[in-house]
Amino acid sequence: MTKFKPIIALAALLIFITLLIPSLLVLPFTEDKVTGKLGEQLKKGDSSVETASSSTQSSIEVAVFRMEKKKVEKLPLEEYVVGVVASEMPRQFEKEALKAQALAARTYIVNQMLSKKKSGLPGDALVTDTVEHQVYKDKEEIKRTFKADYNWAIKKITEAVNETSGQIITYEGTPIDASFFSTSNGFTENSEDIWLTPIPYLKSVESPWDLKSPKFSDQKVLSISEFESKLGVKLPDDSTIGTVTERTAGKRVGKVEINGKVVKGKDVREELGLNSTDFTWKRKGDNIVINTKGYGHGVGMSQYGANGMAAEGKNYKDIIAYYYQGVEIADSENVLTKVLAKK
Repeated sequence: MTKFKPIIALAALLIFITLLIPSLLVLPFTEDKVTGKLGEQLKKGDSSVETASSSTQSSIEVAVFRMEKKKVEKLPLEEYVVGVVASEMPRQFEKEALKAQALAARTYIVNQMLSKKKSGLPGDALVTDTVEHQVYKDKEEIKRTFKADYNWAIKKITEAVNETSGQIITYEGTPIDASFFSTSNGFTENSEDIWLTPIPYLKSVESPWDLKSPKFSDQKVLSISEFESKLGVKLPDDSTIGTVTERTAGKRVGKVEINGKVVKGKDVREELGLNSTDFTWKRKGDNIVINTKGYGHGVGMSQYGANGMAAEGKNYKDIIAYYYQGVEIADSENVLTKVLAKK
C-alpha cells in the first residue's frame, strides 16, 4: 500500500493547482468590480502619468504683492486659488458654491496674466492681496482666521479647488472678467450700469436666494453736514433729500437728483461708504438715515446666491452658467501655454 502514497499525493497536488489557478486569474478583476479601488490604486501608483494640462499648470506662478509685508511673493497657481477661495467665500458654504468660486478666482487671475495692462505694482507683481484685486491669505494667515475650523475647512476648500483644477470660464474662447460680489438686492446688475462698458456675459439676472443672506440689509446714519460735504451738495430747506430719476436693470439707483444736482447711484455708494446702490433715505432731525439692500457692486456672481443654488442641489456648472450668461467652462491648457510663452 505504501508505494501508492506518492502517486496519490501527486494527483491531489495536481487537482489543487487546477482549482487554484482560475481563482488567481479571476481575483483581481473580481476585486475591481466589487470595490472599484483597483483602478484608483493603479492611478495613484503610476506617478509618471501626468496630463499636459497639469504639467503646464504646475509651471505657472502668481506674483502677489503682499500689502502689509510690502513685498512680492510668488506661489503656484492652484495654491493661490486655494488662498483666494479661503479668503473670499465663507468656509461654511456648500462645496459646489466653493467650486464656483474657485473657477471665478482662477479665471480672474488667468485673465490678469493675459492682460497687456501693466499693474503698476512693485517688481513683477501681478495683483495685490486685497479687494482691489482678490483677497489672498497664505496658510498661516488662514490658520489664524479659521482657528479650530482650519482642518476641516481647508480640506473642503482644497478639494473644491482640486475638483475644478485646470478649468476656467470663457466667452467665445477668451477668459472672462469673472466678477463676483457678496449679496445682491434680489437681482444682479448689468455691467454697464456700474462700469459703463456693456459686457455680454455680465447681464442682470434674478437672484432670490440672496434675501436670506445676513448681509442683505444694512443701515447707516450720517449727519446732514457730512452728507452734504461728501456728495458736494446742498440739501433743500424742506424735509426732502433727493429724487431718484433713473433705475438700473438690477433695480438699484442709477441716478438721483439732489437740489438740482444729478449724482450717479454708484458715486453715492462710494462717497458715503454704502453697502449697495439700492438705497433709500430719510431725514431724522439733523441726520440722514440710509437703508440699503445687498452688499457689493452687484455685477457677476452673487456668492450668497451661489450658495443658495448649491443648497437646492445645483452644481458649480449650473451656478456659473446662471450668473455668467452664454459662457463655457474650458480647459486652461491653451491659455496657460500663452502665459508661459510671454515669459
